[in-house]
Amino acid sequence: MSFPPLEDCRIAVIGLGYVGLPLAVAFGARYATHGYDLDRSRIDALKAGTDITGEVAPEALRDAGQLTFTAEGADLAECNVYVIAVPTPIDIHRQPDLHFLRDASEFVGGLISEGDVVIFESTVYPGATEDDCIPLVEERSGLRLNDGFFAGYSPERINPGDRARPLTKIVKVTSGSTPETADFVDALYASVIEAGTHKASSIKVAEAAKIIENTQRDVNIALINELSVLFSHLEIDTTEVLDAAATKWNFNRLSPGLVGGHCIGVDPYYLVHKSMAAGHIPDIIRLSREINDGMARHAVSRLVKAMIRKGLRIGGARVLVLGLAFKENCADLRNTKVVDLLASLESYGMSCDVHDPAVHPEEAARLIGHDMLADVPGDGAAYDAVILAVAHDDLTARGVDRLTAGLRDGGVFFDMKAVFDISESDLRL
Repeated sequence: MSFPPLEDCRIAVIGLGYVGLPLAVAFGARYATHGYDLDRSRIDALKAGTDITGEVAPEALRDAGQLTFTAEGADLAECNVYVIAVPTPIDIHRQPDLHFLRDASEFVGGLISEGDVVIFESTVYPGATEDDCIPLVEERSGLRLNDGFFAGYSPERINPGDRARPLTKIVKVTSGSTPETADFVDALYASVIEAGTHKASSIKVAEAAKIIENTQRDVNIALINELSVLFSHLEIDTTEVLDAAATKWNFNRLSPGLVGGHCIGVDPYYLVHKSMAAGHIPDIIRLSREINDGMARHAVSRLVKAMIRKGLRIGGARVLVLGLAFKENCADLRNTKVVDLLASLESYGMSCDVHDPAVHPEEAARLIGHDMLADVPGDGAAYDAVILAVAHDDLTARGVDRLTAGLRDGGVFFDMKAVFDISESDLRL
């Protein structure tokens, strides 16, 4: 059984979120490609040339001349390469939630024919592709791996909001269920990825490489966050310490803050789960997650102390939170820890208004349960505290005076991201 020549590939991309859409666009500029998603409103918007996430420009959608969008599974029946790019979140118990991935695996199993290739992009723990997903494809299709169909794994490396490093400019790790499959998958991605590819020796190696990329960053940020907590007790400004330490050539400069998003705030839990199942307790990884997950509570605790020192009320205080996305200069609300910040503020009896110029107002309202403010309030708003939680360029460019125009006399400006000079804020992480 041979693989189709690259020019004969007919590709289906399952899931058109932050990962799947850029991939579908890249493939659609060269190959006959169907972009599939269950969300019909998403499909309608894409057909109209609009990506609500802001990750793909309208002209890029137009340039993908062989890309069509559909919510009908029957439209994918003639494809011979199926790429699954669906979310892999955690549940309320911080355990891996594979239900999207399992559903997609069964869905593809009902479509594939003999000789087809299924490629997974979703971030998982090592072994999930072969142990959790492939059996579902086999059961639904009646075919067997490496006999009736083949499988690959190429982990996503999308960085939402990063215009300098889009999909095609990030090296792509590839792998396959046989050496021949690995060669085919690698060649397919190499044909659209300008930065090149790295062919891993196995699917498990590729899975593990992806998950430690984000786990390493999570651990490193946790160290800085713990130092920030320590320095707050010692009444030392963390940013000034980092400025001094960063003058050494080999110091790795990171900043304290909230660690959310679909990758860094989630992936380590997948590795913890797999490690525990294998009989090893990953103390550093687990404790790093606890530290980073606790930063919202720590930030609010520091704000409360600062407000008390200024003689401000706590219960009934009005707080303006600037920024809701999980990081700066993107519209992504997945696993944003600003939600934890709001919950902690409200637990003290404070009322919170939110403004974020980057995120979609309707998505924000669904997340926080009420409408955002359309703009930063001006004079007379009388907020007891203003928190710069996400340093979007569109916010910071306005300057301290504009951001704090609605702050009452004696109120607290909490520059969580340490964007401004220490003299311009009352508090920094």
